[in-house]
Amino acid sequence: MISDAQHLAATLFALAFPALAIVAALRDATTMTIPNWISIALAVLFLPAALAAGLSPAMIGLAAAAGLGALLAGMAMFALRWIGGGDAKLFAACALWLGLAATPIFLIFTALAGGAVALGLLTARKFAFAIHGPAWVERLLKPDGDVPYGLAICAGALLAFPESPLIKALTGG
Repeated sequence: MISDAQHLAATLFALAFPALAIVAALRDATTMTIPNWISIALAVLFLPAALAAGLSPAMIGLAAAAGLGALLAGMAMFALRWIGGGDAKLFAACALWLGLAATPIFLIFTALAGGAVALGLLTARKFAFAIHGPAWVERLLKPDGDVPYGLAICAGALLAFPESPLIKALTGG
């Protein structure tokens, strides 16, 4: 059982996860890049969050395994030019926070969100031929433009987060 002070600290650390995932998604949507500092911050903040939440070394090790597996998968997808490098790193950092228990849910939600983002952009690109706005909106609506997959990764991560060992530890679930 963790103390009230530990619970508060763990909760504050845990809030960094959705905040940074959302920042990554917004940066990807507006610049088509996810800065390294976001993935690094997520990776660095996981350990104090996990320790404050009272996760066992085994649970932390399983989370690290999920993150490493996601990094290897992300590197393969990057090599195949399916996703960008920032997406691969964000994917791995999110899997670290979600652990082995929530990573399958994360993968499903990310794939569904990725399909929704791609379908939404394809539809918008078909009908938005005369839209003028900020440069990032015009870039998103370019007929042959890329898809900011950070949006899907963020959505998948946020939807899976309640099933993570960290949140389960904080909520007694």
